[in-house]
Amino acid sequence: MKRNQIKRRPLADTVLEKLEPEASEYRELDTPGLYFRVKPNGSKSWSLRYKRPNGKWAWKGLGAFPRVSGKAAREAAGELLKLSSDGVDLANHEKDSEPEVLAPTFRELAEDWYSRREAEGLAPKTLRLMRDALDKDLLPPLGDIPITNVSRGDCTDTIADIEERQAWHIAKKARGWLNNMFSLAIAQGRCELNPASELRHVARKTPATKHHPHLLEPELPAFMKALDTSGSQFNTRVAVRMVLLTASRPGMVRQAEWSEVDLKAGLWSVPVEKMKTDRDHLVPLPRQLVSLLESLKEITGLGRYLFPGKKANPYIAHQTMNSSLRAIGYKDKLVGHGARHTASTLLNDHGWRDTYVEMQLAHKVGGVKGVYNKAKYLEQRATMMQWYADYLDALRDGVAGERKEEFKARVIR
Repeated sequence: MKRNQIKRRPLADTVLEKLEPEASEYRELDTPGLYFRVKPNGSKSWSLRYKRPNGKWAWKGLGAFPRVSGKAAREAAGELLKLSSDGVDLANHEKDSEPEVLAPTFRELAEDWYSRREAEGLAPKTLRLMRDALDKDLLPPLGDIPITNVSRGDCTDTIADIEERQAWHIAKKARGWLNNMFSLAIAQGRCELNPASELRHVARKTPATKHHPHLLEPELPAFMKALDTSGSQFNTRVAVRMVLLTASRPGMVRQAEWSEVDLKAGLWSVPVEKMKTDRDHLVPLPRQLVSLLESLKEITGLGRYLFPGKKANPYIAHQTMNSSLRAIGYKDKLVGHGARHTASTLLNDHGWRDTYVEMQLAHKVGGVKGVYNKAKYLEQRATMMQWYADYLDALRDGVAGERKEEFKARVIR
């Protein structure tokens, strides 16, 4: 940051941190009498300009930044200028008058770290995950402890509490975030040791992943027939069908808005804010689903959400679709999220290219593959999901076997 870009004084610590050195040393006024000095080599410190009893002006150093923060420097400057106005010669007053440097609390460090992550433009969902972990898991036990007093035991106990409730994903993330926070503090000169550097060695082993209850192809004919007999409300039945026919996450379907759906084009545009990945997502809608949504629009189309909730809930609750599945006899056999596993298995078994399937499921792909183009493989995916909807109908009607060659010919390999 160039000095001519400064807009406000006193100078925020983030501004002080970003100020760039120039060919010659310079000082920037912070508050009356207090200046921030930047040397050509990039070192930064505080200087106080005051008048000695003999009427001559002089400078007094108040310490290096960031070891001495803006707040500490201002407090020290205020006290020294008061002494100077009372006739005290600061040149002879306490040779080392650098303000006492108190280690920031973990809360201050954590908020500084979080503000930097915000400035990096991380995905909203990632920031929400960080914020929730800070507020619920890290700040309550550690927030008020000076960072130089946070021990390895404090960090270990904090992570152990997260593991105790079996939040394995959060525990893993929190270990990395704690490590990053203390690395930042070391870089800033605020502490010398990182008490969170070796937490991976005492982490509890994550249990094997349990897949959501899902159905395989032989179970689908009976399920599709049972689905047609569902006594659930029409809105709920459509929501279940939308999860099934798009292989989308139930949370995405619950939050779907009419402004995102183009029934003429047969397309649903999901914004990045609702995605686990760092990109928008386009979802092709098969004809069977478009027909259902056209009927649904007559009921809920004047509102914001396709599936509005009751009372204070803007959209249907997460358990609504699973309750509907239980009601038709599929308790512990299928849940909304399991429909994604069902679709993935069936499509792969029938020879659909895994890149189309993975893109439809909106799985995050490493590197730049799949990130730069939200419409990637859209035409192929539209063909694939129409095939899937038609195949489910054929399974329900008991004609999938006799139409085997037809469905095989439609697969894009």
